[in-house]
Amino acid sequence: MQQAAFAATMKSMDSGDHSSELLVEDPHRSIPTHGGGSAPNANGRKVFYLVDSLNVGGTEVQAVELATRLCSERYAVTLGCLRARGPLLAKLKGSAVTIQEFYPKGGFDSVGGIYQLFRLARFLRREKFQIVHTHDFYSNVLGIPAALIARVPVIVSSQRDLGHLNLYKTHRRVWLRRLQKMSAAVLTNANAVRDALLTESSLPPEKVWVIHNGVDLERFRNPSRDRAWLGLGANTANEKWIVLVGSMYSDVKGHPWLIAAAQSIVREFPDVRFLLVGDGVQRPEFENQVEQLGVARNFSFVGGRDDVPAILACCDMGVLPSRAEGLPNAVLEYLAAGLPTIASRVGGNLEIIRDGETGLLVPPEDASALAAAILRLLRETGLASALARNGQSFVTTNFSFQRMIERIDRLYTELLHSRGRA
Repeated sequence: MQQAAFAATMKSMDSGDHSSELLVEDPHRSIPTHGGGSAPNANGRKVFYLVDSLNVGGTEVQAVELATRLCSERYAVTLGCLRARGPLLAKLKGSAVTIQEFYPKGGFDSVGGIYQLFRLARFLRREKFQIVHTHDFYSNVLGIPAALIARVPVIVSSQRDLGHLNLYKTHRRVWLRRLQKMSAAVLTNANAVRDALLTESSLPPEKVWVIHNGVDLERFRNPSRDRAWLGLGANTANEKWIVLVGSMYSDVKGHPWLIAAAQSIVREFPDVRFLLVGDGVQRPEFENQVEQLGVARNFSFVGGRDDVPAILACCDMGVLPSRAEGLPNAVLEYLAAGLPTIASRVGGNLEIIRDGETGLLVPPEDASALAAAILRLLRETGLASALARNGQSFVTTNFSFQRMIERIDRLYTELLHSRGRA
């Protein structure tokens, strides 16, 4: 019954029926949280962003940075969340960004989900937003139909990975692609993502845009090499720290292959320490693998952190041996921190790492190749230093937040012009 209601809603949008008769306000679920900063210019373009949550993740970080960095004299930004909770909420305090929650309790095809869709549509229409920009799978599914019902002039949807998650392999993808066809643009963060999206869908090429992620370069200025504050115990002058920053909710970031590679690395460099920054349900499995391979003394699991720049400043090398990627923030941050970097030859990694120039690329799921690359940089310190310098220069020139903001502004302006709403 609920699935039928959801399908009927999708069908009505396909047919162009954007009736608003069912728009109702929820007196209990409207819980705006204001940033507390100065109010944005009332004459600015009104933009509504929608994300899944405010947990620390690549998509969420980019969305929050974008929301807070857009010129407040030019844009009035509201950030909507399916769940308005997570560490990034603190970053929004004191900003001009307003936060709204639209939680589809019971799922998108439940009564609660349909209710939140129409509640969001009413909110968008009442506030007269000119742009709705959805940032991930779940916000696409809720935000695009709500914006269509509300007749928002410009709808920008997103795909920020290569669709290797299970949620892209079900009937949901059919609905997602139908919805994305009705958006004004589909924004990707890497050419690899755009190419894959065009290959597996019938989206018109001119509708799919690429705007690379940005990195906060200022956070990596004036680094300190002091390691004592991390409390990881005594270390010798020869100890090299190799870092992997990535969530542990699956093995997609390549943790098992780095752990497997460690055995041959510590035989030649017994003082190497591997720092694993991040957390998730598979952490116990990774810790068990470290124990079984007898390299526990060489690994430190430091959990999820909000001081990654300070940690990177203590390290000598960054690795990200992912199975799949969009455009990873971790690699951008390694390079911004001046670390020689090794990444797998997948997705957007190839748009950041020029093999042998700004870093080294290795095949995914190949512990032997990963170990060989790490050993090469440990042995050839001159090469490691050159890669670090080149990588830092490359990311500074090509992946600043300022560059990303300029391109987003250009995208919004072009789409508004095309609809006569500039």
